[in-house]
Amino acid sequence: MELVRVTEAAAMAAGRWVGRGDKNGGDGSAVDAMRQLIGTVTMQGVVVIGEGEKDEAPMLFNGEQVGNGQGPACDVAVDPIDGTTLMAKGMPNALAVLAVAERGAMFDPSAVFYMEKLAVGPEAADAIDIRESVAENIGRVAEAKKCDVAAVTVCVLDRPRHEKIVDEIRATGARIQFITDGDVAGAIAAARPDSGVDMLYGIGGTPEGIITAAALKCMGGELQGRLWPKDDEERAKAVAAGHDLERVLTTADLVRGDNVFFCATGITDGALLRGVHYQPGGATTQSIVMRSKSGTVRLIDGHHRLTKLREFSTIDFDGSDDHDVPPLP
Repeated sequence: MELVRVTEAAAMAAGRWVGRGDKNGGDGSAVDAMRQLIGTVTMQGVVVIGEGEKDEAPMLFNGEQVGNGQGPACDVAVDPIDGTTLMAKGMPNALAVLAVAERGAMFDPSAVFYMEKLAVGPEAADAIDIRESVAENIGRVAEAKKCDVAAVTVCVLDRPRHEKIVDEIRATGARIQFITDGDVAGAIAAARPDSGVDMLYGIGGTPEGIITAAALKCMGGELQGRLWPKDDEERAKAVAAGHDLERVLTTADLVRGDNVFFCATGITDGALLRGVHYQPGGATTQSIVMRSKSGTVRLIDGHHRLTKLREFSTIDFDGSDDHDVPPLP
């Protein structure tokens, strides 16, 4: 519950910015809220995956110490808004996410911001191999799930870099579900029964990949990835840091150990979670919370009375102190 309070705070802060076209404003509010609440969690946390160099963030940066300084030593991965464009445009599937593992458990991408990813659920976890073609992997997933290739749905980020992959998928007869941003939700959907998604494939953010690995570790799914430097400068950084760019990184490589926590709260309505909904004097949230040690996955519906929160919280959930965003009822 300590952890889900953190993602709830980020989602509610971002919720005031949904559909207003301001990515930076929404992200800033979510970062501020998450940073305040994460400071109350009983842990000696270090941010391994944060806003970081990619976002030039003043808070929740890689290496920052978080938590109240007591309790276990932890690696922390955060994304106050997975899908800032989705939030700004009022589109589905924007999430606030957080993952926590034992100290030293999380892979450090060393400024390689993108990776090639292949994610599936428990049924096909032992069947995939990212070194093979996407067509081969679709066939393997179909066999593992005991269905025709034509029944397989692949979630793909809608990017020009994926044009060849899209052609290869369609040539197999499989279906594609495009997403515009936020591949954490897409990968989790591949691991959830009755989601309509069987696998996620393509190139997306490395930080999101490590956060996704934490979720899939809890769900029994599998993520395989390979670092994908976007230019020569990033490639040189990766090589200098000792990374083998041909190495296949599995879920176990990206998040080691078996005591991993993952939680996410919806910002906008989506296939995975409902978003933040405001009513006069209050708000509702929906979150998913997982732990790898027990394999438990919980859905939590939160009902928040803003009048009560104002009495003790320093976070401006309703916008009453923010002149840039109209206050909510």
